[in-house]
Amino acid sequence: MKKINVIASVDSFHNLATFTDIEEMNKTVRVYRDHIKSSISRSDVQARLIALLELLKRHSCKQIGVSYMSKNTIAEKLDFSYKTVQRLMKKLEELGMIRQVPMKRKKDMLQTANAVQIIQTKNDVTDKTPPKKYRKCPTIKTTSVSLKQNIINKRKSVSFSHSNFIAHWVPEQFSKLVNYYYDKAETIQEFWKVVKQNNTIINHVDGCRAFTDNQLITIGERAFKEFVMKIKAGKKVKNVYGYFNGIVNNLMDKLFFDHDFMG
Repeated sequence: MKKINVIASVDSFHNLATFTDIEEMNKTVRVYRDHIKSSISRSDVQARLIALLELLKRHSCKQIGVSYMSKNTIAEKLDFSYKTVQRLMKKLEELGMIRQVPMKRKKDMLQTANAVQIIQTKNDVTDKTPPKKYRKCPTIKTTSVSLKQNIINKRKSVSFSHSNFIAHWVPEQFSKLVNYYYDKAETIQEFWKVVKQNNTIINHVDGCRAFTDNQLITIGERAFKEFVMKIKAGKKVKNVYGYFNGIVNNLMDKLFFDHDFMG
């Protein structure tokens, strides 16, 4: 059994950092994304590898290039199984994109979660994508989706811009949930528009709508979770927003007559 010599501490993570600034790490990850797309034939594996790589990047900003999330935490955030995360980690290591460093706790010297380093690209690898300038670690740009919908259907989205700033009128709770599966701000905003548009006015005198803002957030979250479950179960959808609209509509019809929910 290989002896673990690295103790989990701030100093250790600082020493394991592989980049000097965020932009350098972002540039490397863009190169790796392009390489995954060109070298991995299965689109579902591509999507999962990129999702994992993006998640590791977003959690590697404190000590740039090194993260220390457990595999269980990663599995929960990406909605993958633990074994899937293990296989994806191993594949990224084989591709030379990350390195897992075994760690032990200082208090009892027992093994704890590995530190994961994003390895710098070799000098002969070039990034064809113009670099984006970030003033601080990007927290809104999210993982590539793990949904089968993105793999099978290459969404027929409207021509969206590439802005990663989610509009202020989208509730943070809802945007974070959708953010795990869709990385474009415009897409997240479209899902929330569907929820808002279904909240019909029930009193035209004072403009009162069927549901309060808090109830609307709960409905949006429940509807999107149902949407994700259906897609993962293999449901083929031509119109993503239309299908989601149906889920929201049905849920609102049900909850409007639920006395406990309406309170």
